[in-house]
Amino acid sequence: MRAILNGGLMAFLCALSVGTMQPSAQAEEIQRHGLSLMGSLKHEADFKHFDYVNPNAPKGGNVRQGAIGTFDSLNIFILKGEPARIVAYIYDTLMQRNPNEISGEYGRLAESVTYPEDFSSVTYTLRANARWHDGKPVTPEDVIFTLEKLREGGLPFFASYYANVAKAEKIGDRQVKFSFNTKGNRELPLILGQLTVLPKHYWEGTDKDGNKRDVFATTLEPPLGSGPYRVKTVEPGKRVSVERVPDYWGKDIPVNVGRYNFNTITHEYFRDSTVALEAFKADQFDLRAESSAKNWATAYDFKAVKRGDVITQVFKTKNAESMQAFVFNTRRKKFSDPRVRLAFNHVFDFEWANKNLFYGQYTRVASFFENSELAATGLPEGQELAILDSIRDRVPPEVFKKEYKNPVGGDQTAARKNRRMALRLLKQAGWVIKDGKLVNAQSGERMKIDFLIYQPLFERIILPYIQRLEQLGIEASLRTVDPSQYQNRIDKFDFDAVVGSFRQSLSPGNEQRDFWGSEAAGRNGSQNLIGVKNPAIDILIEKIIFAKDRAELVAASRALDRVLLWNHYVVPQWYFNGTRLARWNRFGLPDKTADYGFSAIDVWWYDAEKAASVKGGK
Repeated sequence: MRAILNGGLMAFLCALSVGTMQPSAQAEEIQRHGLSLMGSLKHEADFKHFDYVNPNAPKGGNVRQGAIGTFDSLNIFILKGEPARIVAYIYDTLMQRNPNEISGEYGRLAESVTYPEDFSSVTYTLRANARWHDGKPVTPEDVIFTLEKLREGGLPFFASYYANVAKAEKIGDRQVKFSFNTKGNRELPLILGQLTVLPKHYWEGTDKDGNKRDVFATTLEPPLGSGPYRVKTVEPGKRVSVERVPDYWGKDIPVNVGRYNFNTITHEYFRDSTVALEAFKADQFDLRAESSAKNWATAYDFKAVKRGDVITQVFKTKNAESMQAFVFNTRRKKFSDPRVRLAFNHVFDFEWANKNLFYGQYTRVASFFENSELAATGLPEGQELAILDSIRDRVPPEVFKKEYKNPVGGDQTAARKNRRMALRLLKQAGWVIKDGKLVNAQSGERMKIDFLIYQPLFERIILPYIQRLEQLGIEASLRTVDPSQYQNRIDKFDFDAVVGSFRQSLSPGNEQRDFWGSEAAGRNGSQNLIGVKNPAIDILIEKIIFAKDRAELVAASRALDRVLLWNHYVVPQWYFNGTRLARWNRFGLPDKTADYGFSAIDVWWYDAEKAASVKGGK
């Protein structure tokens, strides 16, 4: 879902320059082939291809992926409805992120980029041969139209992401300039490089029935793109296929060499993960990313695995791990006190769950930048301490005195100790037990919590948690709804608690406003699920955005991490360091995986010799 799974949108790893995105010695704008947020680019201007691809990968064949839920639109920019995510393959962006470096972008639609020493603007020069699938050139007008439309009525995320863009203007036949309303924000040029460009002439036109198109409306009309694929077939709610464009204008530019090798990519939709697993075993699709530790431990022992027709493999990267957690809606008064939220953490027994439900595969997450240099550890010192000192009177005192640690369970003794602590915290927050029920001492309101999910797999995890909460007199319930209803309620913040996953990059920036910023807390559809409205956190977000170098960015990120943790906004869950992927053995793989991103569809290829030996079925 957008708010939960698309953390991604917010965590693009960005970048500018042949060397470093440092101020130039002159006032003139300096032309670059790429962008790097803080550090040198990995590739020089004359590079031939990214170093994690096979540049000689053959083109051809098909690949089928499973998708959970349904779709009702081929327009991926809608707020309401369920878009088919595969349609993203029909579009190009101005720049292309290199997942083999922490922050690096290189020209895709744009052949070059320039910026002034104060980072008050950025100018992109489009490639002369960039074309839409109807043969028309990609123009500065398309780029300006896209930005204006997305800010006008696109996903709420865009409002904060592009908030500092004051003006977009055409300054040459192939040049578009973005001027900013602030200076010193080194990430803004990279943010604009991530812009997915839309065709103005198409969206201002009419469909086959003469109806005016709407960028933000649900539609099953295949949209026009400029990317490596175009929509091939659509079976509403069941299946979508895209086909490779043989004369794709960008097939030979360096950022695309060795990528987009399949002739067709298909997404097969299933109502839930259990059905999808059985379909995978029956060879109804080729690739399955496994999110269930139980399934990974027990469900892949069927005949096709034993004879080598299906391969199970874990792919690891060096990315920061997501903060997956039970997320409280602090807009609701009963969850506004951090002592209440901490009490819920004391009730959750991760160690028991890891042993009994997860086959010991997980590690408890204890940071919003888990498993990275951005995670807060020990006590604050140096530059981080200086940042925190500036807001000392606005943050919990524990920030300076203790290293954050989750409560530890795993046995009856620990469970009783944690339960006593939870009751003590609840009492301090004004909640007491009367007649076996936890109620507010002043109002008499009973403490109730409803967990909202759309994935039935989480039921076996949440139900034991509910039993432990009920032992404290809390009335707890679980509601499983379909993905469309879930997304609608998430967008409106109509929930007590959900399972959230906040994906971070190693170069955090403007997206933090949408995660935790006070303005985003009141904007429907934002990713501030928690409802954080905290002046100290707003200050720390700006420290990250306007960091002058890597050291300052790391220090500010650690400070933000520490303050988020000590406000106890969530009950941290767990992470698995890698992507568990099962595949039918029909594909070729590059020799190595990119350090900071994994995508099979982008760089694998169809291997006809392997495919011929696969028997299929279960």
